[in-house]
Amino acid sequence: MKLNPFNEKPIKTNDDFYNWKELAPKPYNKFDVDPYTKVRIILANGAEYEAVGFSHHFHRHCPDNELRRELATLRRKEQQQQKRIAALKPIGEGILEHTIAYEQLAVDLTAIFAERESNQYVKQAMDFALLEDFDHLYRYADLLEMDKGILAERLVGGYTELMPGRPTISEHRYPTDDVKRYVNFKQANNLTKLDINILTAAEQQTMNYYMNQAAFYQNKIGRELYTEIGMIEEQHVSLYGGLKDTTCSWCEELLMHEYTECYLYYSLWQDETDEHVKSIWEQHFNDELAHLHKAVEILQKYDGKSWQQVIPDGEFPELLIFHSNIDYVRNVLQNTVNVTARGEDYVEVSNLSPDAKFFDYQHQVNVKDSNVASHCVINKYIADNRKDYRYETAEHPIEELRDRKRDNTSVGR
Repeated sequence: MKLNPFNEKPIKTNDDFYNWKELAPKPYNKFDVDPYTKVRIILANGAEYEAVGFSHHFHRHCPDNELRRELATLRRKEQQQQKRIAALKPIGEGILEHTIAYEQLAVDLTAIFAERESNQYVKQAMDFALLEDFDHLYRYADLLEMDKGILAERLVGGYTELMPGRPTISEHRYPTDDVKRYVNFKQANNLTKLDINILTAAEQQTMNYYMNQAAFYQNKIGRELYTEIGMIEEQHVSLYGGLKDTTCSWCEELLMHEYTECYLYYSLWQDETDEHVKSIWEQHFNDELAHLHKAVEILQKYDGKSWQQVIPDGEFPELLIFHSNIDYVRNVLQNTVNVTARGEDYVEVSNLSPDAKFFDYQHQVNVKDSNVASHCVINKYIADNRKDYRYETAEHPIEELRDRKRDNTSVGR
């Protein structure tokens, strides 16, 4: 069903708050939950992190206390929504198990968005980061089986393969190579704007998660793996965040944030298979509908603009529906595994000049392969088990990455 949230009348107000019991919903059962229910929960949590973070920054740059009080009221409800979502994770689910869901989200969300994206520059960015998150999933899967004896293929439900992508060791780039050209949101279609906003929020949550969790891991190699991959997440947040329109005002950004959350919760509500979780998505969609209409009022009052000047067509585009993307990921692997970033664009690593900053940065941070955690994890797994841990539905599309007895560190470098 097509829906324009600007034309929907909110059934809640911004003063409707949840009580403590409502902030502690029943968690999912980690043994029988559908992997995509977990993925949806992580994605919604990331959207609320983004909403709260943006609101605090807006608050700190706003001299008008009347407007700051409006933001504080909206933000309190966003915080409550985040607490409800976080409570859906069961106590017995470990950091690494949860990490597998984080990376499955990154892979399948990015693939879904890239496949439907009409802006070729944005699609290129998505395909580029997709192969890196895909490789992270493989490295964490080997660590999970090595440390916990848990097969990640059971956690991803067969939806997502577990095998090398662009090797993590090859992903470390000079900071300026992740700064891209921003997209003009007033000219872009709704799907492009929503995809950029959602991916930025998702990757930022992953970056924050790894920043906090690295020091809590049980052993040295795991701590170092989280640290290394956390640095790539910093690159991805720079990449996706840099695509956002830098010319938007704070009030325009607020409207886009609320519109994005409405779209996201409506999509999750329509897509969800768990009835308990589905009811939460419905409740949160109605919360965000009230937030969106408040953002419309704020935009009119402080910027003197109508919502149509920011989002000309308010009707939701194609909804986000989670599904397996194995063939799409394999195709991107086959065609772009050796691509790296050069300034605002992308290039085959073999076409970089010898004095490119990529090589200098690689030398500084990696020094030698035996220092790099993402490589060491696979090497240790192979030493203990004679071959790495994978879940593949067919032969790997890249010949250099088919050898399960040796971790390749040259592809992409």
